[in-house]
Amino acid sequence: MGVNILAVDDSRTMRDMLALALGAAGYTVRLAEDGQQGLETLENFSPDAILSDINMPRLDGFGFVQAVRRIERHRSTPILVLTTEDAPELKARARTAGATGWIVKPFDAPKLIRALQMVVR
Repeated sequence: MGVNILAVDDSRTMRDMLALALGAAGYTVRLAEDGQQGLETLENFSPDAILSDINMPRLDGFGFVQAVRRIERHRSTPILVLTTEDAPELKARARTAGATGWIVKPFDAPKLIRALQMVVR
């Protein structure tokens, strides 16, 4: 069975790069352009892992992660934050919100795939 990934990022270029890298690795990818659209996508899609940017319009990554954690069936879904930010206080805030891990952009596709393999059961 394939692995489903939800990637949430307001940058079209980043969404395209994620779709390309994850698709090439055999993952099924759904894309959302902000946290609000990410939550709407979760209504009829159950990802094995979620990638989320932090700085997005409408609903940022912190709010998105917190909202996902309030959904019973997604309480244990791994969420990797994928962002240009690397400040320790932001990482701590993401962990507090419920994020599983943190990857700094620009990402290296093989490292991203390895990170996903580590968190997806």
